[in-house]
Amino acid sequence: MRSICSIIIRLAALILALSLCIPAFATEADGELTLGMLSVKTTFLNPLQAQERDFQALTHLIYDSLVVLDDNYMPQSAVAESWVKSNDAKKWTFYLREDVTFHDGTPLTAYDVEATVNEILRLGAEGKGQYSSLKYMVDSVTATDAKTLNVVSKRPYYGFIYAMTFPILPKDQVQSADPVGSGPYFVSAFAPGDYLYLTVNDNWWQEPSDIRYLNVVFTNETRSLVGLYENNEVDAAITRSASAAQFSRGTSSVSLSYRTQQLETLLINNKDYAGYLSDPNVRLAIRYALNIDQIAQSAYQDMVIRTDTPLPMGSWMYQDDPSFRYDPDKARELLAQAGWVDMDNDPNHILNKVIDGKVKNLHLRLYVYEEQSNSVRVEAANQIADMLLQVGIEVKVENISFTQASEKLSAGSYDLCLAAYQMDAVPDPGFMLMSGNTGNYARYRSSAMDELFDALRKASDFDEYERLLHQVQTQFAQDCPFICLYYRTGAVMTRKLFTFARDVREPNILRGIETYQRD
Repeated sequence: MRSICSIIIRLAALILALSLCIPAFATEADGELTLGMLSVKTTFLNPLQAQERDFQALTHLIYDSLVVLDDNYMPQSAVAESWVKSNDAKKWTFYLREDVTFHDGTPLTAYDVEATVNEILRLGAEGKGQYSSLKYMVDSVTATDAKTLNVVSKRPYYGFIYAMTFPILPKDQVQSADPVGSGPYFVSAFAPGDYLYLTVNDNWWQEPSDIRYLNVVFTNETRSLVGLYENNEVDAAITRSASAAQFSRGTSSVSLSYRTQQLETLLINNKDYAGYLSDPNVRLAIRYALNIDQIAQSAYQDMVIRTDTPLPMGSWMYQDDPSFRYDPDKARELLAQAGWVDMDNDPNHILNKVIDGKVKNLHLRLYVYEEQSNSVRVEAANQIADMLLQVGIEVKVENISFTQASEKLSAGSYDLCLAAYQMDAVPDPGFMLMSGNTGNYARYRSSAMDELFDALRKASDFDEYERLLHQVQTQFAQDCPFICLYYRTGAVMTRKLFTFARDVREPNILRGIETYQRD
């Protein structure tokens, strides 16, 4: 009866808040935030099998993890108060906090963590689950007592600790649709596709947030989400749509940009059928011919974070290289060095080369697929084609489906492809750069790069790991196996201040709300 009354009171409070439409920054300390979000598929809360990317911003508030990543993308203690690793970094021992309980009052123990890891590994073996990459990190996990966890790693290296950011579930609820959590907020009510009400957890192991109630309203399309915000029906809204850029300015509204895990690339087939792109000079020429900043501004309305390597710019991981720049004259020079010249005075100055006794034009196919909610890739692809034409490369853009693109990438049946990678929390892009790896759609092979990754995955201290990661990016700049364009960004449009976090990023989009204090 008490829970039913609580829900009725919370519903009444939500209706009242929506009807008053109070301007935000004047009442930012009212202890409540109403949030709009797209959600169509999510029917349960279990975070191990997340159904939608944005929804993870909510499950991060419900469930705790062993380790969290701070504003500098460095691992910090969470449920694991401390940890030690063996000399060979093959065994890690985690010591859990004494004061962590689930929302139902049950103590969180190492046995819960053990069960959660084993469930993640089970899902990963079936090719399922949000944290399936853990199968490449963990060999075995054992709880020796309620507060001590031993993990034997498959890879004795520093990046292992970044994989310990998975949500922890009760041992008897790891396969439950809606398992209880231990995080800074607990679920008051949940109606899939309609609403989710979260209430601050006063028994959390950190000081409770001053944002005591988070009322989430779901909608099924971007237009209606923007309408909710425009009409003051929600205080804030999460979106990855470029249309959100129009809300980035205003006296009573701000747009908090967050970095997604989606890395946009121009993939280059290093083993293309014609053999044009096996020459690194041609690949570098394509890189110099592209004014990526212009593409980002015009096609994506600057809702991106530029990067020239697979690692995000502005972090300790990133190795800046001045050779990455827009320089069409340099592109023409490199193409000439590769033997591509205008032999027939073509009106469009398309370059030619004699191959096997025949004159061949420098003609490439560029495949592109669209996302349902962000139809901007085709525009970007057309701009790329125009820029390459300026240096003598003729490009035919073909818009295909995601399934078709996947098939062509897997078969190596393409020249260029505008495609995205969903990057992992662990700063290790070996899956896309090591010879023969699953994500190496560019078919890039380099013994020097393979040796760097072999060393990286044996580096157990931060300084050595950082040094090798920077060397990987130097090698990437030299070989140009493909072109990194930018990380896509999303926006949290808001009239209420709810976070002081400097680095807001996916999947923890609401990062900082759990520790927000008014003073």
